[in-house]
Amino acid sequence: MPQVAARITPTHEQWLKEFFKTKSAGAEFILPWAVDTFYRALNNIKAMFSTAELKTIVDAHKDVRLLPDQSRLAYLQLRIADACELDMLHTRHGSSPAALEAKLKKLDDTQATALMIWATAFWVSKEFENLGLDEYIKG
Repeated sequence: MPQVAARITPTHEQWLKEFFKTKSAGAEFILPWAVDTFYRALNNIKAMFSTAELKTIVDAHKDVRLLPDQSRLAYLQLRIADACELDMLHTRHGSSPAALEAKLKKLDDTQATALMIWATAFWVSKEFENLGLDEYIKG
């Protein structure tokens, strides 16, 4: 199995040691579990939005660098509101800011973070470099 070297806080290190036999055992459990949980959640979340709304969300995350302390629903709501109000992104994709806002309000912080990670990945991942937005949304 490939290894991953991650930087964690002393608090996270202590948590792994307390809840698992070893720090390595905890990391080997948590990372695959988090990825699997992310994809399950993402599929459910994406189903809540129309194609036009998903395009607006992805477009609003161009040139965004996500940080863990910004993984909150309020951050996503502000980003989308600004993208619609200031940049009129919703008109480019045919979505309604009011409908998008109503759907975003139904998310919790974890769901919002999953959506932000997915939206940002389109712009930063080499895996999606040659993929069009329509294909990304469908995938």
